[in-house]
Amino acid sequence: LAVGISRGFRASVAAALGCTFGIVPAALASILGLAAIFHASATAFVVIKYLGVAYLFYLAWSILKSDDMMQVDDEQPVYKSHLRTAIDGALINILNPKLSAFFLAFLPQFVPVVQSGSIAYLIYLTSIFMLITFIVFVFYGAFASAARRHVIDSPQIMVWLKRGFAGTFGALGLKLALVDR
Repeated sequence: LAVGISRGFRASVAAALGCTFGIVPAALASILGLAAIFHASATAFVVIKYLGVAYLFYLAWSILKSDDMMQVDDEQPVYKSHLRTAIDGALINILNPKLSAFFLAFLPQFVPVVQSGSIAYLIYLTSIFMLITFIVFVFYGAFASAARRHVIDSPQIMVWLKRGFAGTFGALGLKLALVDR
């Protein structure tokens, strides 16, 4: 949403693509059984958890402290490459330790007991999940991009959006920090 509002539709597609590809490490870890080992190791979980917490707090701080993070000026747009936008989106999901737990708990339920080639089937299910995720994220970005002009014409809305996004990332970081497992 933030990328769609501040930088438009194309940049929001890059963010959606990054967030979607950020799912791959957790999905692969779950499919290959590494997630079970990872979640059995308290140390590994805590390290990834606090890396995720630090990244979410970094995002919140960056939004609050940056004068141009949510500032949109059609004559001098904020430039950030689509690749950098995609990498930032991917990092949000890569550093989320709960994502591998989600895949470990969620996907196997949908593999029939008599299914041969269960790894291939899990990859198929993950691909469908990623496609749906991408479509939903692009929809969010398109909506934000369409509302862009209405939002950026109001400095008050921009200030509250900036605070809202920063607060959301901070709250997500705090919630992640308080998660036991």
